[in-house]
Amino acid sequence: MTQKRRTLIATMVAASFAVALPMSAMAQKKIVLGFSQIGAESEWRTANTNSIKETAAKEGIDLKFSDAQQKQENQIKALRSFIAQKVDVIAFAPVVESGWDTVLKEIKAAKIPVILTDRSVDSKDTSLYVTFMGSDFTEEGRKAGRWLLEKVKNTKGDVNVVELQGTVGSGPAIDRKKGFEEIIKSEPRIKIIRSQTGDFTRAKGKEVMEAFLKAEGKKINVLYAHNDDMAIGAIQAIEEAGLKPVKDITIISVDAVKGAFEAMIAGKMDVSVECSPLLGPQLMAAVKDLVAGKTLPRRIVTQEGIFPMEVAAKEFPNRKY
Repeated sequence: MTQKRRTLIATMVAASFAVALPMSAMAQKKIVLGFSQIGAESEWRTANTNSIKETAAKEGIDLKFSDAQQKQENQIKALRSFIAQKVDVIAFAPVVESGWDTVLKEIKAAKIPVILTDRSVDSKDTSLYVTFMGSDFTEEGRKAGRWLLEKVKNTKGDVNVVELQGTVGSGPAIDRKKGFEEIIKSEPRIKIIRSQTGDFTRAKGKEVMEAFLKAEGKKINVLYAHNDDMAIGAIQAIEEAGLKPVKDITIISVDAVKGAFEAMIAGKMDVSVECSPLLGPQLMAAVKDLVAGKTLPRRIVTQEGIFPMEVAAKEFPNRKY
């Protein structure tokens, strides 16, 4: 082989590497997802965060994670930070339903698709997000209401309910109340005599239940809590007041976290309606589909059940959160 021919082949090989390397680098470029989480207010939220972080790592997605500490202004700052970082997709669990249009329009102008997880937003412009992924909170409230109707159908007299609502203005608080009331209105004996926010936290749930007990005492027949952490806090208040949960006050809750199953096994909670926090796999699949140019459904509903005390011990080993 002549020197000239060897030089030509070497040049061609070098050129092929010059083309192949950038293409290979492009093929290996990670999808970047900006995710704004509400906070860490409950067992449910912690499990939700873990599911998202673990699945992103498993799927090779570069996750930019921000904890809003239950403040909308922190979430808005995070979303604007994601725009500045030019992420591929933005997902967030909105702490409240309203007040998002301005920042969502900024995201749309930046041509970044948005996925809502766990909670939705109250916006007339539905083009501001691609899909809402999560539970049907209204149906969760209905499940709680149906269980109570069945519980009291063979009893007589008024059924006085106190309600621990979630964060004011949040989707779960609004919808779980609406669904519950929709069902119990068919039974006039069931009356909500007190209703106040416990902000989805155990400490606040205990504090508000203490106030309910001071105001209403033994008139309370049922506690309906919008999440398990508030219910567990309320159970502490009930016991400190010298009453027995389940025996003296029926306890109905939502989420079905491990803490609720432990309370049911101990005979301190009657039932918990499931709201699965394990959205990581669904979210990462949706992110990949979006980046690949696929069309997502406008609503992705999580399939869930209801767990009364009687099945708690058997079901507990299967719980992942």
